[in-house]
Amino acid sequence: MEIKRLNERFAKAEATEVLEYFLKEYGKEAALSSSLGAEDQVLTDMIFKINKESNIFTLDTGRLHPETYDVMDATNLKYGVKLNVFFPDKTKVEELYQTQGINGHFESIENRKRCCNIRKIEPLKRALKPLKVWITGLRASQSITRVDMPVVEWDENFQVIKVNPLINWSEEDVWDYIKKNSVPYNKLHDKGFPSIGCAPCTRAIKEGEDIRAGRWWWENPEHKECGLHAK
Repeated sequence: MEIKRLNERFAKAEATEVLEYFLKEYGKEAALSSSLGAEDQVLTDMIFKINKESNIFTLDTGRLHPETYDVMDATNLKYGVKLNVFFPDKTKVEELYQTQGINGHFESIENRKRCCNIRKIEPLKRALKPLKVWITGLRASQSITRVDMPVVEWDENFQVIKVNPLINWSEEDVWDYIKKNSVPYNKLHDKGFPSIGCAPCTRAIKEGEDIRAGRWWWENPEHKECGLHAK
């Protein structure tokens, strides 16, 4: 099986080796979906050093932190590019507001997932539709839902090959790379935000808390995925 063969090949490979293979083999049909978080900024730097014409996109949910827009701007300026941006369908956002108000996602998991679906999942589906390879910045140590993820997998939900070049990286590896390569990063990371999503759904974590504790902080850990990386 192709996925098994690729995992055997890249089990101990450097992240850049994995990226070079997929960018060369699939060209514009391979793309990084970037949240503009630390891991994705590492991959953005690696990818643009391999090929400035590579496909990197982000999802603007309409409820991002101001600091996230700052790092998007800094990234565009540093690399001389404009990251591709996908926005939610405005009619569906208007319907969401009429149905559950502006902060209805706090009232139930179902409401929160409905919001994630409209603001993130549907735009992601549009972004992934023409692609064969989806590159992500997932790391195994980020969450109990990610511990068994391999470097390469088949994503049944989105019907693409999913590539996780940093799956075996530690948080220290990420920050060493950012500092060594002067990579732009979200300043919220300096304020206790290891993982950054929409503004209402992300908070800083306290010392000793899990690094994903600030995401959907009012929910139990097993529910803490928006659906982008759900199995």
